[in-house]
Amino acid sequence: MQEFEMLKSTITHVESVEEALGVEKKFSYQVELKGHITRDMVEEISRLKGEPDWMRRLRLRMLELFEKLPTPKWVRAVEEIDLEALVHYAKPQTETVSSWDQVPKEIREYYEKLGLPEIEAKALLGLGAQFDSEIIYFNLKKKLQEKGVIMLPMEEAVRRYPDLVQKYFMRVFPPEHKFAALHGALWSGGVFIYVPPGVRIEQPLETFFFIGQSMESQMEHSIVVADKGAYVHWIEGCSAPRLLKYSFHDGMVEGYAHEGATLKITTVQNWSRNVINFNNKRAIAEAGAKVHWVEGSIGSKTTYTFPSTVLKGEGASTEIVGITAAKGPYWKENGAKVWHLAPRTSSRVVNKSISAEGGVVVYRGVVHVQKGAKHARSHVQCDSLVLDKDSATLTVPHDQVFEETAVVTHEATASSISEEKLAYLRARGFTEDDAKAAIVLGFVGDILKDLPFEYAVVLGRVIELEFGKLSKVG
Repeated sequence: MQEFEMLKSTITHVESVEEALGVEKKFSYQVELKGHITRDMVEEISRLKGEPDWMRRLRLRMLELFEKLPTPKWVRAVEEIDLEALVHYAKPQTETVSSWDQVPKEIREYYEKLGLPEIEAKALLGLGAQFDSEIIYFNLKKKLQEKGVIMLPMEEAVRRYPDLVQKYFMRVFPPEHKFAALHGALWSGGVFIYVPPGVRIEQPLETFFFIGQSMESQMEHSIVVADKGAYVHWIEGCSAPRLLKYSFHDGMVEGYAHEGATLKITTVQNWSRNVINFNNKRAIAEAGAKVHWVEGSIGSKTTYTFPSTVLKGEGASTEIVGITAAKGPYWKENGAKVWHLAPRTSSRVVNKSISAEGGVVVYRGVVHVQKGAKHARSHVQCDSLVLDKDSATLTVPHDQVFEETAVVTHEATASSISEEKLAYLRARGFTEDDAKAAIVLGFVGDILKDLPFEYAVVLGRVIELEFGKLSKVG
């Protein structure tokens, strides 16, 4: 309890990530590439990173696809993205280091305000921190290396373990839409994690992604692999200061759980308000494997994120949990996609959304059961808390069931904070702000309890601060 209060007090005085981090600073960079996206730009990124020829060729294939594929018409905010005005590769004036003291002070202050060094010391076995286009801090505990675990910045993994990386890179999530292809052409940063057969990593590993300035695109690529019978939990954190204009995030996460493995991926996205956030996330589960996704999407101007799992092997299972918050005139989509391709596979999707002051949250999901996936089971539950008449929630499920023995169910609820609930809590000594925050936290409490302790505290406090002060109720 004392540790809980200590962690909570570190962010009690701020009302948002923007207040905590302040307005963006100006940084100088070793390299900046911006403007029209050309073959020369893509090859220059590959040259700067010292990539093998197979990665250079992959980038160029992705560029060709990006130029051919149509822009998705259903995606909002696309018209706001001027790709030719963005910096697509920004290398900071620092190299990758393994001590926080070696990180430049003006950059380190951001991570300190977010509590990352303290969380690393208490809870993590490995941590990478990315600033704009490059990993600038990386530290892996010795006992992981002794177990044969590979955790490296993606660029280093491409050079040191090309055959292993090539087995997974953009093969779990191929370039099936324009922005996935764009990512493949321009990706920079991210992490590669491989856990050998039978190895269990009980403490989480983390990578934290930070956008430092306006008019940048960040396109990190992360791959997490749990080999046969292995267990790993990777946490992805995201943030940015108050941006004077906008920046564009188009990251990708690919996961692979081999036979009997367990792969957990937790994301805490707390972007500032001027980030347009696209995510490409998919994992494959072989026979008897388990994939767990938790997606906490709090900040940003616009978000599209659909964690997805391909249940490839018999008895594979997945759980996809999402918390999405839209306070203010923002549009957030946090859905889930599951493909049941084998017998006795199972999936559970739980999506919690909160909208206030004109915010719109959309659940967009797909459950596909292939013929022959006998006795597949899937349940989708969408719960929405709509806090005023100006806000909205939309649920767009899409079930494709081609197997007679499958059972696929869906349920959805929508509720509001009523005056009766507020009056009840005020009568028991709560202020109105505390009462609102308590109701919102109660709404997502069943999800928070399953997160690592440090992240449950931080995410809970962010939600509490975000929704404790509301201009309208009911």
